[in-house]
Amino acid sequence: MKVTSTRIPDVLVIEPKCFSDSRGFFLEAFSQVKYQEIGIHVPFIQDNLSGSKQGVLRGLHYQIKHPQGKLVSIIRGEVFDVVVDLRQSSKWYGQHVSVTLSEHNRHQLWIPPGFAHGFYVLSDWAEFLYKVTDIYAPDWERTIKWNDPTLNISWPIFDESQLIVSEKDSRGVSFLEADKFQ
Repeated sequence: MKVTSTRIPDVLVIEPKCFSDSRGFFLEAFSQVKYQEIGIHVPFIQDNLSGSKQGVLRGLHYQIKHPQGKLVSIIRGEVFDVVVDLRQSSKWYGQHVSVTLSEHNRHQLWIPPGFAHGFYVLSDWAEFLYKVTDIYAPDWERTIKWNDPTLNISWPIFDESQLIVSEKDSRGVSFLEADKFQ
């Protein structure tokens, strides 16, 4: 497995070793021992799977209490994935990282607790798998507006008239108004 630090070193791009031949492929999607060897020492308590059609933008979500670390990957399709550092004590506070995850590159992204997360679906359909380190706590869930000018995220939106954002996400707050982590 190949591990690459992003410009926010706590956020990692993980490339599991993939064995392919004429029959298809095999890869280890998760091995506790191997992930501990690369510094991910957290208990994953739940796996989530979501499906979204092209043009859906989800996020930027986080939980101010019960913050979740996430190991995310794509089962089918392609997404533009974004994380924003909300840890006020971090050297990278307020900065973001974006990567393209797809069924073809089979990359995973490790997002530690303390980050907001969102993604935009590039393909006709995408199935997004994520392992989380804490419970879903809807009373503590927060949303930062995906197009906040302070964050200046360059989303690869091809046609804004086709953009699909939930009502909850469209009511997100600005980065400056958002609850943060110490």
